[in-house]
Amino acid sequence: MGGVFSLKSSGDSNTQHNESSTDRTWKRQKVARCFEQNTRLIPCLPNELTLQILARVPRVHYLQLKLVSRSWKDALSMSEIYDLRKELKITEECLFILSRIEEKLIWYALDPVSQIWQKLPPMPRDTTQDGSRRGLAILQMWNSLGSRMKIAEALRGWLGGGDPLDKLQFCGCSIGAVNGCLYVIGGLSRTSALRCVWRYDPILNVWNEVSPMLTARAYSKTGVINNKLYVVGGVNKHRGSLTPLQSAEVFDPETDQWSEVPSMPFSKAQAMPTAFLADLLKPIATGLTTYKGKLYVPQSLYCWPFFVDAGGEIYDPDTNSWIEMPVGMGEGWPAKQAGTKLSVVVDDELYALDLTGSLDIANIKIYDQQDDSWKVVCGEVPMPHNPNDAESPYLLAGFCGKLHVIIKDSNSEIAVLEAAKKPVAQPLQSKRLSSRSYLTESLVASPSSEVTWKVITSKRVGPADLISCQIHRI
Repeated sequence: MGGVFSLKSSGDSNTQHNESSTDRTWKRQKVARCFEQNTRLIPCLPNELTLQILARVPRVHYLQLKLVSRSWKDALSMSEIYDLRKELKITEECLFILSRIEEKLIWYALDPVSQIWQKLPPMPRDTTQDGSRRGLAILQMWNSLGSRMKIAEALRGWLGGGDPLDKLQFCGCSIGAVNGCLYVIGGLSRTSALRCVWRYDPILNVWNEVSPMLTARAYSKTGVINNKLYVVGGVNKHRGSLTPLQSAEVFDPETDQWSEVPSMPFSKAQAMPTAFLADLLKPIATGLTTYKGKLYVPQSLYCWPFFVDAGGEIYDPDTNSWIEMPVGMGEGWPAKQAGTKLSVVVDDELYALDLTGSLDIANIKIYDQQDDSWKVVCGEVPMPHNPNDAESPYLLAGFCGKLHVIIKDSNSEIAVLEAAKKPVAQPLQSKRLSSRSYLTESLVASPSSEVTWKVITSKRVGPADLISCQIHRI
């Protein structure tokens, strides 16, 4: 299984590979010589050439290839073969979905091409006694609010000091993918926010704990730039209640070290006209998207039961500083449950899911940089049956150059829906929009009638709730 999900190639377009061609060739020759002492992987062929062949085989076949022999299994379990796939630019996208059923976190992975689903190994139980590093033991006890308690009700407890906090065992971990691995980051236990970070290595097919964050946080936002994992905002427990965080930090998987990033200024929150409003309205980061090599973080001001859009801020890693987000972009960023901003980038275009004030009707909007505004490009997005019963009834993802919505349907199945344009006699997109990506052109038409949503695959998961998803290249 590990070979299928070996992710030594990162999906971030800004990832840099600094090894010289000579270094890469020497590394492959060294790997090939490891097998020559015993036998050749393919008779009459040098092992270096065999590795070149195996790297070009679609990863969906790796499980079967590992059964050929122990040597083949060893070869397909080495990170170098996935470095070679990246060098050859033949990596493939994979969709990872995190779900929860009662007290367990469950990971599923989908190969979009073959439409084969696989279940990742369970996150192991913690065996340490250090309370600050007991993350997996708490993850195993995930029973945060029950299927009928809404996210908004939880936020009332976290930020308003209500009873739900006392019932909370664990929730609020974030996920990320960088340098070929999946990461489960922080979260909230009954006693405190967590610093712990757990990593899934798909080559070895195992979970292990890595260096903890500098700051304990739950419900943080994550993004990847230049092969580094950024963690922004979230909440932390302070004096019996949870307080939104302005801080940010970055993880370098090569050194297994965290370092500080300048805190978000929350400039609009600092401009409250009175001290009363400043104390009443609590600023919180409600989303994050890696867009054009920067972190775009929409923000809100919270006062139960309302979330008020408060623009957003942009982090530029080149200058190591924050700037205010364009007004139209920040204030118009569409929101889903409890003020959360759900967005994704496909073909360098920024899309967001907009509920338009209803849980059973949704639109897809695109950000227009020229006009600094959000525009509907796809209406009547299918929503799940009884979305109130799910913790995250829908997710947004972009892979294979297309936009996708992931829902849990009435048959207790995770359904992956793909947006596509119906055939029309006359093109309806505007001249300016026609210069954009193919995806944008396929969605811009009559939003309610020209776009169809097609179920490309589904997976029966019983009572499991959707939590989050991640796209990564393998």
